Amino acid sequence: MRPLRRTDRLGRLLALGVTLVVAAACFAGGDGGEGGPAPGGPDTPGGSAEADGTMTVDEFQRDITGAVRVAEEYWTERFEASGERFQPIRRIAAYQREGEIGCAGQPLPRNNAVYCSAGDFIAYDVNWAVAAFRQVGDAFLFYLLGHEYAHGVQVRLGIRYDFTIQQELQADCMAGAYLGDSVRSRALTIEDGDLDELAAGLRAVADDPGQPWFAEGAHGTAEQRTDAFFGGYERSLDACELG
Repeated sequence: MRPLRRTDRLGRLLALGVTLVVAAACFAGGDGGEGGPAPGGPDTPGGSAEADGTMTVDEFQRDITGAVRVAEEYWTERFEASGERFQPIRRIAAYQREGEIGCAGQPLPRNNAVYCSAGDFIAYDVNWAVAAFRQVGDAFLFYLLGHEYAHGVQVRLGIRYDFTIQQELQADCMAGAYLGDSVRSRALTIEDGDLDELAAGLRAVADDPGQPWFAEGAHGTAEQRTDAFFGGYERSLDACELG
């Protein structure tokens, strides 16, 4: 998936059978944090991975930057349409080691992407993200950033939840709306077959069978995650119960 100004083909998105870990702690709160990144734009540590001849680190960084830009533009337009000013998330930062970045005094784990409300930033394990980028395709990054960016929007809207699963499924819906609306407005391009791959990927990253829906960190079953995302993709934010 690319911004319209670029003509690259949409990469395979969350293909069936992919062994990605979407960690339960993809949202972290708190009143203050230590080790959080300073204000600024997307930041990937130099030398964190090497090109494999197919998808390079430079391409990865361009896609991260593009995903952030499209998300900022999307939510800015939505807030302005409601007569409100949107404040973009302060920073998107990469880390390589567990505990390298913290949120509200808690070290962030490996193999994860997190929105930290304490410092208003998104952080992701760059080695995990690059591996997913190469295994799955570039559009995974647009979904990943869209989901985490949605958590930041939830905080800006002051939405409260009784259970984690409500927060996560709504973020899936909002990510779907962000991608679907961006495709309809031609800010992003998509090709035949990619939505089928996305559906397969959402099933692959759902909670394990037997995970209680009320458990802290629950993200939802395959059916719940797929329904939430495609509800947003097809019907925009009207499907997401933003109040």
